[in-house]
Amino acid sequence: MPAYHSTFLAEDANSRIVGNFAVLPIKTKFKGPSLPCISEYDIIDEVLDLFRANTFFKNFEIKGPADRALIYGILFVSQCLNQLNQRVTKQEAVRELTNLSLDNFSVPGDVGFPLNSLYQPPRDRNESLFLRQYLTQFRQELSARLIERLYHDDSSKASKYWMAFSRKKFMNKSL
Repeated sequence: MPAYHSTFLAEDANSRIVGNFAVLPIKTKFKGPSLPCISEYDIIDEVLDLFRANTFFKNFEIKGPADRALIYGILFVSQCLNQLNQRVTKQEAVRELTNLSLDNFSVPGDVGFPLNSLYQPPRDRNESLFLRQYLTQFRQELSARLIERLYHDDSSKASKYWMAFSRKKFMNKSL
């Protein structure tokens, strides 16, 4: 059974590409370079919808730049779940994941980036700065929406159906 790919592959021609990473529109309240999303469904929703299904796959055929954004998002959700433990309250989770999303992180082309074999580096310093700003906004919005899903039923503990995936590694990789 093949992995689930991004539905935004058709929009790759219309979106900005940095290296070979698609900079897709996000509906967000966080400040950043992302264009506003005109539809109800964006890449963040897709990452959260496909996370649990794609986590079981060790191989993933990349069909375009939107798939690279999906991979990055899935790996970041996995990192968020590893950061939390099941007994953390919603307020503590907000604090931890906000710090994680704003921490210094590597972008494609940096020495410490674990997926440099899959991602091309940005062409110049301006593109690298733009990608870092976009990924910061992407990570902030993704962690905020993840918290809403984790604590949908009870704000005192995370959903066991999400936390069960904290031990899984997508493609045997991590950020």
